[in-house]
Amino acid sequence: MTTSFGALCTDFYVNCQLGVKLDLPDSRETMLDLFTRIGRDEPTMKRLKRYPDELALESPERDRRRLWMGIQRKLLRSGVVNPRSTNDTLALHQLILRTAPFYLGVQPIDIDHLELTFGFDLVARANHNAVICEALLGDSPLARLIDPESMKPIEFQPMLGMALTDRCDIQAYVEVKARTTIRQVRTSKHPEEPISVFITVRRGGDFDDIETLGARLEELAEHAQELTQGRVVPNVINPLREAIASHQF
Repeated sequence: MTTSFGALCTDFYVNCQLGVKLDLPDSRETMLDLFTRIGRDEPTMKRLKRYPDELALESPERDRRRLWMGIQRKLLRSGVVNPRSTNDTLALHQLILRTAPFYLGVQPIDIDHLELTFGFDLVARANHNAVICEALLGDSPLARLIDPESMKPIEFQPMLGMALTDRCDIQAYVEVKARTTIRQVRTSKHPEEPISVFITVRRGGDFDDIETLGARLEELAEHAQELTQGRVVPNVINPLREAIASHQF
C-alpha cells in the first residue's frame, strides 16, 4: 500500500505529469475557470501562486498533507504530499486528468507522455554523497575509486533507467538526489536536509483517447508500487535509512 511508504521517510509524495507537444493556453479566463473547477472538488486548494515558469493552485503549506497543481508551457503537473489513505494517493491526479484536458483543449495527438513519481525524503545531517556511496555501493569496484583516507565524496547521485515492456513504451527511473554542497563538505557543517529518492514510471507513445488517461495512470501506479515495494525499498530506501541512523559520516 502506497500510504505505508510514509512510515519509511520524513515526507512521502506522489506527483503526476502530463506532457504535451503544443503550448498549453494561458489566458486568464481559462486558468481561472479550471482552477475554480478543481477547487470545488478540493476546497483546500485555494491559493493561486505564480512562479517564474508555472502558474499553480495549492493548499496551505502549514498542513502536513498538501495538494498542488501547476501549469507550465507544455506540462500539466500535480502532487499529493503525505497522502492520508490509499484512495487519497491518486484522487487529485485522476480529477485533474478528467478535467483539465477539456479546459486546456488537449487532444490525444497532442500528448507526449504521462508519468507518475513516488518521492521519498529522508532527512540526514551528514554529507549526503558519503551516505549514498556507503549505503548503495559498499565495497564495490566503483566505491573503491574513492580513498576514504584522503578523499571525500562531493558528487554522488545515481540514476538508473529501465524498460518495463518489450516495446519500451513504459519506462522506470530510480534516482537518488543529494543536497550537500561543497562548502558544507569543506566546513563539515551539515544542516538537516533530505536525501531524496524518486521512482518515476513513464508512458510515452500513442494515446488513443483522453478518457483513458485515468486507466493509464492506474497502470503506471501498479508498476510504481511493484517496483518500489519489491526492489527500491529493500535495496535503496532501507540501506539509506540504516546509513543515516548509524551517524558514521
